[in-house]
Amino acid sequence: MRLINRFCLTLAIGLTSMGAKAQSLRDLNEIMFRQMQTQRGVSSAEISRIRTIFSRSSYIGQGNPAVTRHPMTPAQAAARLSGSPASTYRNARFEQICGAPYMAPLYDPATQRPEDATACVDMFEYPNIPMVYPVVWVKASEAAALCAAEGKRIGDAHEWEGASAGALLPPDYQFGLGQAGMRGWHNARYASTRNQFSIGQWRTGVCAAASHKTGGCNGGSFTGCGSNTYPAGAFPNCVSPLGVYDLDGNAAEHMNLPLAANQMASTGSDILGVTEMKGSWFIWDSVRAHEHWSRWRAPFWHGTRVLSNASHSNYHLGFRCFKSL
Repeated sequence: MRLINRFCLTLAIGLTSMGAKAQSLRDLNEIMFRQMQTQRGVSSAEISRIRTIFSRSSYIGQGNPAVTRHPMTPAQAAARLSGSPASTYRNARFEQICGAPYMAPLYDPATQRPEDATACVDMFEYPNIPMVYPVVWVKASEAAALCAAEGKRIGDAHEWEGASAGALLPPDYQFGLGQAGMRGWHNARYASTRNQFSIGQWRTGVCAAASHKTGGCNGGSFTGCGSNTYPAGAFPNCVSPLGVYDLDGNAAEHMNLPLAANQMASTGSDILGVTEMKGSWFIWDSVRAHEHWSRWRAPFWHGTRVLSNASHSNYHLGFRCFKSL
């Protein structure tokens, strides 16, 4: 009965896009906060900190409910699984290593075991719960604060790349080249992996990438563009070799690109570098809106310092958290 009640709470979000009584962004956020407590064990003190961060914004959430039309409900997504969401995605070995549900250890399988990991990553985009829509309209500075509210952190670019490619490699930031030069050097170094994604070679229909932009989406406004995402984990085969889901499709993701050795989140820095946008998003099967592959580093799109109050947000940009062990 407890599992049924939890899933009914999840289902409440999906009903909005299927014609049920409209719920406000605040109402949907409160449902999500309860899901975080019941399904991930987030404490009341952590939820209080998270709620405070959300309260400072009129936009953070799972999309503007007035225009968002999700292509799949949580119930429809759950029906695609061979078991319950929890039985499908919870991993006892990973939980022992990471100390939390729905996290995966980051390591290099060529030389390490999962137990050798010094960091873990959320399996799903925030709020990191299967069958729940990802949070978008979040600034990089807010993403960093939300992760910190749970004792986690934003990830460095090389960590996301390792999670996607299936092997966490040592940091390779060539700080002396400057921002553009450092990105170009990295992309040239990994050019041979250009067509490699978290799922290997790209195949349509494998990831949450068959949705569509809202008709009349006018340059990315909150009132004109729906966050037409899928429930996290709705595509169980959209998983990287390290067990991380939805790195391709659904929401793109904020990341930290350090410009100096003292700006690396993975070494405990609270200074941080500049914004790096990772991954593809929910229209990717039909519209290749920009280049993307597992180890690719994007241009400085809408770039700021990660901790800037002016850091970018939009209708298809979310994040996931990382955790140092």
